[in-house]
Amino acid sequence: MSSDFFPNSWKLCPLEDVMDVIIDYRGKTPKKTESGIPLVTAKIVKDGYVQTPTEFIAEDNYETWMVRGLPEVGDVVLTTEAPLGEAAQLTDSNVALAQRIVTLRGKKGVLSNDYLLCAVQSNYIQHQLEARATGSTVKGIKQSELRKVILPVPPFEEQQRISNILKSISDKILLNSKINQTLEQTAQAIFKSWFVDFDPVKAKIETLASGGSADDAELAAMGVISAKTLDELNSLKTSNPEAFNKLAQTAALFPAAMQESELGEIPEGWEVSEIGNEVIVVGGGTPSTKNTEFWEDGTIHWTTPKDMSGLNCKVLTNTDRKITELGLKKISSGLLCENTVLMSSRAPVGYLALAKIPVAINQGYIAMKCEGRLSPEYVLLWCEHNMEEIKQRASGTTFAEISKSNFKPIPAIVPANSIINAFSVHISEIYNFVHSNVLQSESLSSVRDLLLPKLLSGNFFKGGE
Repeated sequence: MSSDFFPNSWKLCPLEDVMDVIIDYRGKTPKKTESGIPLVTAKIVKDGYVQTPTEFIAEDNYETWMVRGLPEVGDVVLTTEAPLGEAAQLTDSNVALAQRIVTLRGKKGVLSNDYLLCAVQSNYIQHQLEARATGSTVKGIKQSELRKVILPVPPFEEQQRISNILKSISDKILLNSKINQTLEQTAQAIFKSWFVDFDPVKAKIETLASGGSADDAELAAMGVISAKTLDELNSLKTSNPEAFNKLAQTAALFPAAMQESELGEIPEGWEVSEIGNEVIVVGGGTPSTKNTEFWEDGTIHWTTPKDMSGLNCKVLTNTDRKITELGLKKISSGLLCENTVLMSSRAPVGYLALAKIPVAINQGYIAMKCEGRLSPEYVLLWCEHNMEEIKQRASGTTFAEISKSNFKPIPAIVPANSIINAFSVHISEIYNFVHSNVLQSESLSSVRDLLLPKLLSGNFFKGGE
C-alpha cells in the first residue's frame, strides 16, 4: 500500500507528530515478584490484545519504576523487539511496563487510540517497522526510528467509524478468550474438588459420622458436586428430575471411606501409580531445516513450545509451521492424534495444551498419549495441579528441562474408572466449548485481517473494493 493509495482528505504524519505520549522503558529491568502489580511484557502482547500477565513487580516498587510515564486505559502498547510489531490496547491502567514495550497515546481530538491500534496492525505500518528495524538475530526498532514511521490519519470521525468496525470484532475475540478462561477455571476447580480435596468422599464421611443416613450422605455428596443447598436439590428434583438423577448417579460413584497410601489418605478403592505407567510418554524432533523437502509445501502440523506461549487457553488448534510427509518420517514419535496432552519440557517447563489437531512435535515437548486408564482431560489437569513438582524435577544449567525419565516416576492417583469416565464426559464438554470459541476467534481474526486493508484504503465507505 503506497502513500498515494490514501484519499486526499487523509494526512500522512510522522508518528511523533500525532502523539501526546510515548512511554519507553527499554534499558531498564524491573525486579520481578510472584505477585503485585501485573507486568506487561512483549511476550503477552499478541493478536491485538494483552494476555493475562504472569509476571509482577512489588507494589512498593511501582512509583520508583514507573518514572518515565504512567499508562492509561486505551493506550496502545507496541512490541519493539522479540517480537516486533505486536500491538494491543490497555484495559487496565494498574500495570507496569516492561522492556521491549513502547506505549503510545494519540493527541486528543486528532488521533483516536482505537484507530491507532488498527493502523499499527496494518501492513503499511508493519512494513515500515520492519524496514526501520535493525539486528541480525533479533530485529528491533529504536524509538528514534519509531517516531519517523508515517501514519495515515483520516478525519477524526472517519477514524471512529473504521475503529468501531474492527473493534467490534476484536471485542468478540476478547470475550471468547475471557469465557474460555472462566471455563478452564471451572474445570480446574472440579478437578481439585474431586481428586485433590476429595470433597464428595469427605462429605459422605462427615454426614455418616454425625449420625446421618446413607441417603443423607448421598445428598451431601450431591450438594458438594453441584454446589447446591439441600433446598435447591429438592427443588431440582421436582423441576428437573432427569438432572437430579444424573447428579445422584455421579455422587453414588464416590466411596464413603478413605484408605492409607504413600501419598497419604486417598478414597477407598483408588490407587497410587506413576504417571509413566498410565500414559505413553513420547518426545519429538526437528527435521533438518536445510532440507526443503521436509518443509516446503508442508501440510502436517508441527509444533514448538513457541506455539504454546501464545495460547490463551489450553487447546492447540493450529501451528506456526507445517512439515511434509518426508519431514514427519524424521520424527520418531510420528503424528500424534487429537487429544494428546502436550507439555513443554524446557524454555520454559510447563506450557500445557490438549492437541485438537493431529500434530508432530519438536524436542521441546513431553507428549502424553492417553490410551490407558486416565483420560486426556484428567491428565491435562493433573499436570497443571502437579506443575510445581514437575518443575522441581527439572535440571539444567543454561535452562531448566524435565526429561522423560524424571517425569515418568511422578506419583499419580488413579480413581475408579467409573469416576474418571463421569469426570471426563463433563470436562470434555467444557473443552469442546473452549475449542469452539477458539475456532470462532480464529475465523473472526481472519475477517478482521481481510477488512483492515480495505478500511485503511479509504474506499470502504464509498463502496470501493
